Amino acid sequence: MADNSITIRKLEERFGDSIIEVHSRLGQDTVTLAKKAYKQAAGFLKEDPELDYNCLMDLTAVDHFKRRPRFEVVCHFLSLRHNHRVRIKVPVGGEPPEVDSLASLWSSANWYEREVYDMFGIRFAGHPDLRRILMYPEFKGHPLRKDYRFDKRQPIIGPSE
Repeated sequence: MADNSITIRKLEERFGDSIIEVHSRLGQDTVTLAKKAYKQAAGFLKEDPELDYNCLMDLTAVDHFKRRPRFEVVCHFLSLRHNHRVRIKVPVGGEPPEVDSLASLWSSANWYEREVYDMFGIRFAGHPDLRRILMYPEFKGHPLRKDYRFDKRQPIIGPSE
């Protein structure tokens, strides 16, 4: 445990059985959580007055390709009031890969999750409007997956009549 991090201490107290890994280096706290605790822990970060993580700065994913589970959803939270940050990582597997949506907690998660869905194919359970945001609807596949073929032919979309 990092003695100087209230965030890590409080997460360990509340979600200790769901924590996979923790580290704090150079003032950067990172907590890897089990998928089952993801949304509940994110809500805790936001609602606890001593933490008050009121800003979801980023939500993205990593494709580890040969590792199981293959994907990892990564969120960066900021507390403007306390001026501290935390990175939450959640391993995501399955076919299709799926994790809970944070859109009900942070409105900015709506767009971030749509981008991750579009680029990686990770689904977000409970998302209000999970559809492509960068690629056109007929696009096949998810271009940021490591097994996506760069020379893959896509349907050509012409002007509508």
